[in-house]
Amino acid sequence: MRSFPSPISRLTAGWQHARTVRHALASVAAAVALAITPAAAVQAQTPVDQLIIGKSMNNVLSLDPAAATGNDVVEIIANLYDFLVELDASDLTRVRPALAERWSIAEDGRQLRFHIRQGVRFHSGNTLTAEDVAWSLQRVLKLNMALATAWKSYGFTADNVSDLITAPEPYIVQIRLPEPTDPKLILYTLATSVSAAVLDRQLVQQHARNDDWGRAWLTTRAAGSGAFTLDEWRAKDVLLMRRNPDYWAGPAKLQRVVMRHMTESQALRLMIERGDIDIATGMSPADITALQGDPRLVTQSVQRGTVYYVAVNAKTPPFADRQVRQAVRALIDYDGINRTIMPHYGVLHQRPVPLGLPATLPQPGYKLDVAKARALLAQAGYPEGFDTTIRVLAESPFINIATSLQSTLAQAGIRASILPGTGNQVYGAMRERQFDIIVGRGGGGAEPHPHSSLRSLVYNPDNRDEARLTNFQGWRTGFQSPRINALIEQAVVEIDADRQLAIYQEIQRIYDEEVGAIFPISQMQDTVVRTRDIRNYQGHPAATTRYHGVYKER
Repeated sequence: MRSFPSPISRLTAGWQHARTVRHALASVAAAVALAITPAAAVQAQTPVDQLIIGKSMNNVLSLDPAAATGNDVVEIIANLYDFLVELDASDLTRVRPALAERWSIAEDGRQLRFHIRQGVRFHSGNTLTAEDVAWSLQRVLKLNMALATAWKSYGFTADNVSDLITAPEPYIVQIRLPEPTDPKLILYTLATSVSAAVLDRQLVQQHARNDDWGRAWLTTRAAGSGAFTLDEWRAKDVLLMRRNPDYWAGPAKLQRVVMRHMTESQALRLMIERGDIDIATGMSPADITALQGDPRLVTQSVQRGTVYYVAVNAKTPPFADRQVRQAVRALIDYDGINRTIMPHYGVLHQRPVPLGLPATLPQPGYKLDVAKARALLAQAGYPEGFDTTIRVLAESPFINIATSLQSTLAQAGIRASILPGTGNQVYGAMRERQFDIIVGRGGGGAEPHPHSSLRSLVYNPDNRDEARLTNFQGWRTGFQSPRINALIEQAVVEIDADRQLAIYQEIQRIYDEEVGAIFPISQMQDTVVRTRDIRNYQGHPAATTRYHGVYKER
């Protein structure tokens, strides 16, 4: 059996004897080389005032809230920084106060006004004001990096943001919308996007170089007011946070949070079994299942807003034919895939609108039906089937779904070759609309709003190749429905809640009828394994998991 390093057992000793954080980290580095011994396995236990997390940090490339992308960095930012508002982890449609004690929305829905909590200080000691909030949001558009996309979708630009997001008073922030949209979407983005983190304007400006808005400095540092301060981050190694004793909501219960970069499921399993880490994320379903019988451990699943899907290219034959798309929809073994492949990855879902929203219709009940598919293919002029390809990420569960799909397509005469590849190869082909079938994952962001997913998966206002609407997965598939486009545009500006709900439900019915090119299979879940002594830990569906109230009971 392979031996894995035991950084946490050495951490305990290191923190007992080290006088500084750097000494502690040096002790960790020295311990990584040590092999696990049976005696260590018996004695290992993490410190009671520290939370040790094992997780992959491959995608943590920057800590700058204007540039940090991916779910892995969201919980880091959520603990180092504050946001204007937060979403309740148990009810995402419930917006809670954070830096904003209260807010109001104009009757026409075109302006939001936030009253900022007074007395909040950044980790530097600087006072947090409305000017910091407005400047932080303006900075995202001015830098125009990946996270500006969400704000640009509402009509904000680098040119207009300084006029639209302002601080008219020391503790008042005003956001005027450049285009009509549902103001709830703005609140949800403010609560879930790392781009909405509030930065210490004075500190960042002190470290700005060559008009970079402090970007180079913030890549590896933090300038927040959150419940924890950043001690050190070593890319693909360790991130160490320490309790902020002056936090406006009171000091966190934990003294430290340590995130260890770990990518191998077997290593995570071994470490949490030994008691060397408190939380393990990113484990394989087989290892999670194996640990479910351990009385010392608890598994927790968190539902995400994205879906696993099968997509076809409706821009070219044979998938341009509605009956062929309908046949493919009937050749997916939804029940079998969700029963055998998706445990700990996702749960059965067949709608483009996520589970749990008031607008989401009941499941349409699609089943594997080979006879129906054969009849549809014959009517479309393909009685003997045809040859095609399936592009897919070369990792679980994607490759497993593709294998299942290949088998069921073959039962109706569709001979599909699997083309495994990297994310760039698979989604790159989709962005170029150069594919037949893709097994992928996508949808809206963390916003609990139908528009977020429909805009991503279904909306396609311009189906021309030269339009290059690569952010719209509907455009990537070449599927366009003028009826659906018009209804999506109508719903997002509809003020009457009941009418808006009815429109979103009508969109889903039309999508079924017109047989859209993306067939949702399963809604994504993240499953973590944690030790039973942890209290108040609740993984957040928007990935903004906060550790302020977490503690251990022993």
